[in-house]
Amino acid sequence: MSPRSSERRSLLAVTGATDAPKLSSLADVLRATVERDPAGVLFQRRASGGFEDVAAKVFADQVVELAKGFVAAGVQPGDRVGIMSKTRYEWTQLDFALWTAGAVPVPIYETSSVEQLAWILADAAAVGCVVETAGHSGRLARVRDQLPALRHVWRIEPGDGPDLEDLAGSGRGIADAELDARVAGLHRDTPATLIYTSGTTGRPKGCVLTHGNFLDECASAITMLPELFEREDASTLLFLPLAHVFGRMIQVAVVMQGVTLAHSDPARLVKDLAQVKPTFVLSVPQVFEKIYETARRKAAADGKAKIFEAAAATAIAWSRATERGRAGVLLAARHAVFERLVYRKLRAAFGGRADWAVSGGAALGHRLGHFFRGVGVTVLEGYGLTETTAAATVNNRTGLRVGSVGRALPGFEVRIAPDGEVLVRGGHVFKGYWGDEDATARVLDADGWLHTGDLGTLDEDGFLTITGRLKEILVTAGGKNVAPAPLEDAIRSCPIVSQAMVVGDQRTFVGALVTLDEEAVVQWLSDQGRPPTPVAALTDDPQVRATVQSAVDTANAAVSSAEQIRRFVILPGSWTEESGHLTPTLKLRRAKVLADYADDVEALYAPRT
Repeated sequence: MSPRSSERRSLLAVTGATDAPKLSSLADVLRATVERDPAGVLFQRRASGGFEDVAAKVFADQVVELAKGFVAAGVQPGDRVGIMSKTRYEWTQLDFALWTAGAVPVPIYETSSVEQLAWILADAAAVGCVVETAGHSGRLARVRDQLPALRHVWRIEPGDGPDLEDLAGSGRGIADAELDARVAGLHRDTPATLIYTSGTTGRPKGCVLTHGNFLDECASAITMLPELFEREDASTLLFLPLAHVFGRMIQVAVVMQGVTLAHSDPARLVKDLAQVKPTFVLSVPQVFEKIYETARRKAAADGKAKIFEAAAATAIAWSRATERGRAGVLLAARHAVFERLVYRKLRAAFGGRADWAVSGGAALGHRLGHFFRGVGVTVLEGYGLTETTAAATVNNRTGLRVGSVGRALPGFEVRIAPDGEVLVRGGHVFKGYWGDEDATARVLDADGWLHTGDLGTLDEDGFLTITGRLKEILVTAGGKNVAPAPLEDAIRSCPIVSQAMVVGDQRTFVGALVTLDEEAVVQWLSDQGRPPTPVAALTDDPQVRATVQSAVDTANAAVSSAEQIRRFVILPGSWTEESGHLTPTLKLRRAKVLADYADDVEALYAPRT
């Protein structure tokens, strides 16, 4: 174990333990829900022309068929089985089927490279893998000879080789008693999944999350967020990747509570939101930013840019005023006017029924948080890691501080170490990294505290604010510590900016690399009365630089002179997951950016004549 001790004095936040009933496994979750309300609509499944309802008992019967298929294929309790697919109904079926068979699902991002696919399946010693498409099958075929443990491959979409219908059919001879015995053999400390962290550096590590981790996490989240889970007609549309822990946790929580879930993906999101009309949505900051920017550009294209800007400013001002008090009469009147003119149309982007949203994965920021709250969709920002089975803290209806990531979920603890690192402890904290005791000891200390690697502060009411990453703190040549995240967030608030990365470690001053949002630039040029121009031709454009400089000035106003950005460079391209500069959860791979743009960084620090 790590020699670090939790005996050091520090700030501590903990909320009351949940009194939710204790179950033994995730298979028990589905069985309990079916017993409670077999006819309840648990899912909306994609069908021709829209979605069709799926009752809890119908879903459970489908899960049993697949579970028996896995048993017939020779999958044993504790065996690992990969799932490589985008978010869809079948993924959730497979998860619960593997748990019912006593196996351990291993999620794989559908965008994973051949090398990543091979590494995960080999490291997990997976005995089988379910892939979604023929393309995935082809990727797996290229490395099949590197995977001696892999005995079976099934496909979700029919084609060459066995599909899920074949899998279900193969298990017809398996008795119910076999599944009952396997479920009875599960307990709270049994591994439920290996989730390989996408990682910003190095090989992904497999986080071992147990059935108890998910049970504690989901029961606590339901207790903390009644506004999401206890509405009688509660429903959500899940488009986050189920290869990520956030999506997996929500999937389990809605089954536990009996909330209706539909599956989607970013390509179909707008249409699906209009059809499903969820009561809450879950997303990442980039999607909320995209919704804002799309609305702003549409207003500009319709000649209503000034109206939108006034509505946005009013929404933010109203949210700030009402967060801890009441809006004045004039502000309330302006807000009421824009409710009729603008806000109800913006809420339609979420389907029209959503009052609440949850954001995780990165900082949302005050601007967007207040904007959406003012519009009428309160975004509850939370914080967590794969190692904490998703949320460790979250804002909620009774405790909301925009800009913070909320308070500890019931039964969990958060504290701040003397060096500012956020430490977390509770039943949601993972048991360790698969096959890597050294890596586990580096993050889990002898008292069960998880050392997150994130920097943060706790206020007097227990609200956590994340201020940066311990390993991402820059130290200038003058010895000044600089946290990049707040500066980067301020720069990204610029309408034409896509990404920003602050540099300056061991340098004489702080600089920044900036990429432009191609869609936003098209509208911006039109607003300026300028012709369409490729982004690559605008890196030194005076108007573009002046617009970005304004955002840099805003960032600099919040920090000391030693932390201020002195120079920036606008890059001709963009950073994407495909380029290798973003993780699947859209976090910057800083080392990759620094390596690929080393010349641009050097140019920032070259002497100016």
